[in-house]
Amino acid sequence: MRLNLCKIIEMPGSCLPFSCELETERLACPAIKSFVSSPFAEGQITNMAGALTLTGTIKAEMVCICDRCSAEFHCNKEIPLEVKIAADLSDEDNPEIFSLKGNWLDLSDVLETCFILSTETKFLCRKDCAGLCPICGKNLDAGPCGCKKEIDPRLAVLGQLLDKNN
Repeated sequence: MRLNLCKIIEMPGSCLPFSCELETERLACPAIKSFVSSPFAEGQITNMAGALTLTGTIKAEMVCICDRCSAEFHCNKEIPLEVKIAADLSDEDNPEIFSLKGNWLDLSDVLETCFILSTETKFLCRKDCAGLCPICGKNLDAGPCGCKKEIDPRLAVLGQLLDKNN
């Protein structure tokens, strides 16, 4: 979605509201199994003394896969937005400022970038997820598996010393 900002660029104090659904194809990652509904963004772009700022929120409801135990879980995400927009970008490498193309802003690109950058590096079904047993593969959130822990072969000599003392 492209927005024409010519109406607010020349008028300090003016604002332009927006609301849109985001395309889910560009938001995909291995931990997100599916979106319950398309992520929805709403907010406004405000001209504050010549500086344009996009504020608002992105809301998404997803079905995710836990990175530790591989269980599916529902995740509701609400991302606050506060993005600077510049007509002439002198520092091209600044990732925190988005540039206009003429008087136009590619709103979809800005919102998708904000969503991707705020996505967690690990999706967990809960903060204290114990994961899977590396030996039998049982979900340790359901309880202990009963597998005997393997001794690191580098420490086996120390185990022999303990056996001699008994």
